[in-house]
Amino acid sequence: MNTAILSIILVPIIEIYLFIKIGAKIGAFNTILLIFLTALTGIIYARYEGLNTLKSGFSQMVKNEIPAYEMISGAAIAFGALLLIIPGFATDILGFLIIFPLTRKLIFRKVSRKFEKRENKKNKFIEGEFEDIDDDNDRKI
Repeated sequence: MNTAILSIILVPIIEIYLFIKIGAKIGAFNTILLIFLTALTGIIYARYEGLNTLKSGFSQMVKNEIPAYEMISGAAIAFGALLLIIPGFATDILGFLIIFPLTRKLIFRKVSRKFEKRENKKNKFIEGEFEDIDDDNDRKI
């Protein structure tokens, strides 16, 4: 089954389960308040981290370097902020993990290793040129 379809089905089920369990422990009002609090905190922190990433990207460009990490990091921060805006506890945890710089670097490292392994498997050939040499056309001494 496709990963996107599976996540569209499983994420709401997990979120509803967590709403019920956490709501039973701390109450409905506190659960709703916690959802709004995590969304607000996540948006503020995502803005802070996004501005830091933007500043770092500009410093890379001043040094005439390509800000590749900063571009990927900015996209990840935007995705993390989106996860924090979506109501739910599982998406909030994932969003916070993506927004924090330390865990974001660990996630990037793991994903890049996976792509490097895939890239190494594809490139098991050597490019080059060749020329056929006939023995009959060579001068013999």
